[in-house]
Parts: sequence; structure tokens; C-alpha cells
Amino acid sequence: MSAPVDTTYVVISQYIAIYAGIPMFALGVVGGIFNIIVFLSLQTFRQSSCAIFLTVMSFVNVGQLVTGLLSRIMISGFNVDWTETSSFYCKFRNYCLQFCALTSYTCVCLAVIDQYMATSFYTRWQQYFNTKKAFIACGIACIIWLIHGIPSLISFNLSFNIRTRRNSCILTNPNFQPYYSYGYILILAGILPIIIDIAFGSLAYRNVRQIPYRTVPLVRRELDKQLTSMVLIQVVYKTLVVLPYVTILFILFTANINALSITVLQLNFLNFVTGMIYYLNFASPFYIYMCVSKRFRQQFIYVILSIYSSKRKQQCIGINQIKPLEEQSQQL
Repeated sequence: MSAPVDTTYVVISQYIAIYAGIPMFALGVVGGIFNIIVFLSLQTFRQSSCAIFLTVMSFVNVGQLVTGLLSRIMISGFNVDWTETSSFYCKFRNYCLQFCALTSYTCVCLAVIDQYMATSFYTRWQQYFNTKKAFIACGIACIIWLIHGIPSLISFNLSFNIRTRRNSCILTNPNFQPYYSYGYILILAGILPIIIDIAFGSLAYRNVRQIPYRTVPLVRRELDKQLTSMVLIQVVYKTLVVLPYVTILFILFTANINALSITVLQLNFLNFVTGMIYYLNFASPFYIYMCVSKRFRQQFIYVILSIYSSKRKQQCIGINQIKPLEEQSQQL
């Protein structure tokens, strides 16, 4: 491939990283923080097991954006690759990416399963998940994925690339390569969570359509409808933005590039583009909830106004406390 075409791919990647990546990163982090504030501020959500799963998901989504998307922006947008200069960051980044991604996927799966059970016809299933069990499930998931990432922490290392004449952060353990390609990328980060989400999401959608014909308290009915619609739209969106990236990544790690009718540069460019789309999964939940749920929009406005009014109240109290002291000093 000619040098001008190579340069074109680099320039396009740079523009995408700067003009799409930076706004995505900023809006994603802000949206994740807003999700956490809303879910933790309202008692309605604090007493909901599904909302607990979404809260933990929001925490790890912010972590995924900071460790993953920010690095991509720096590498492609500004030609600054921290993984080339720091062995620690090379290992930590891949470890953190796995932990945050798998924890986020697990929380979404648990939220979908929770909504399926909460909207079930069977009373025993409706009461199965509670806040205590939700915290325990999240804790177990975090521990499992922290332990799961240890082999990657060991297997990713800096290695000198003869073709580029630069250090590269790559998987250097050939024995771990098959599991990383098939076990992690294809199954844990690809097929398995998508199958769980679609299966239980479809069942939850069927249950929600039957809610108006059942004797369910009005408050719980509205909360179940709200959370189910939020989670189901997120599942559909997640499938659309994650699947292309997982497919390209799997090809990169398993296919014989020489046998393909596509060059390494083109494949890396596709990996970059689908990777940027992939990070929309972690940047968009807040904005999905705002678009899908009128009730969530009202709750968000209520929380923000409550925070603003409490700060104004504190300022007024502080001013009222200062004024008597000033009057006393003048009298002295």
C-alpha cells in the first residue's frame, strides 16, 4: 500500500480521536457521574436491586472511559502512547480494561435478569432479588473479575517491534493466547453477555406488557416499567455498538492476516473505528435513560435542583452567621 494512503488512515484516525473521542470522553464521564448521583440520591433507587446494578455499572463505565478511551485518544490523536514507556501502565491498562468491561457486562446482565424476575407472574420470583442480594452479587462479580484478570496482568508486556522499531504492549505468553482470544474476547466479552441480555430482555419485555392486567401496586408498576424500558433499550444499543468491535478484535487475534484480502493497516483502522464505537456503550447510558424515560428526566431535574437549593441554603446560613460577627466587631 502506498505511503499517501497510509497517511490518510493516520490523519482520519487522528481527526476521529480528537473531534469525536474527546467529546465522547467528556460527556461519558459527566453522564456516568450524573447516573451515580441520581441513583444514590433518591430513595426509590436506593431500595431497588436493579438500580444498584446500574449504579455499580456506572462506576466501572467511568473507569473504562478513563483507562481505555482516554488512552486511545492520546495514542491516535496526539501520538502519545503511555503503554510504550511504562511496563506498569501496559499491564495495568489491560487488567483494568478487562475488569471494568466484564463487571459492566455482568451488571447489565444482572439488571436484565432482575427485571425479568421483578415483572414475573410468580410472587416468589418477584421477591427473590433485594438490595442485600444485589450488593452481594456485585461484590462476588467484582472479586471474580479481579482474579480473572491476573493472568493478563502477567502476560502483557513491553516488547520491541522490529517492523515499527518501537516498544509495543502485547500479549507475550503463547499459552495464554488461545484463552484470551476464544475465552475472553469471543465468549465473555462477546457472545455470552449478548445471549443473556437478549434472552432475559425478551422475557422481561413480555412480562411488562402483561403488567396492566395484573394487580400490582401503582408505584411499583411504574418503577418496574421505567427500569425495564431503560435496561432493554440499553441492551439493544449495547449489542449494536459492541458486536462489531468484538468481531474485529477476534479476527486480529486469531486470523492469518496474510490469507485475508485486507492489509494489516486497514484491519487496524477498522479496529480503531469500531473501538471508538465500542466505547459508546460505556459513555451513553445516562443519555439513553434521559431519552427513554420521562420519569428519569424528572428525577434528574429534581436531584440537581435539590443539590443547587441546598448549596444556596448553606450559603445563606453562612452569610447570616458572618453578619452578626461583623456587627459585634464594629461594636467593639
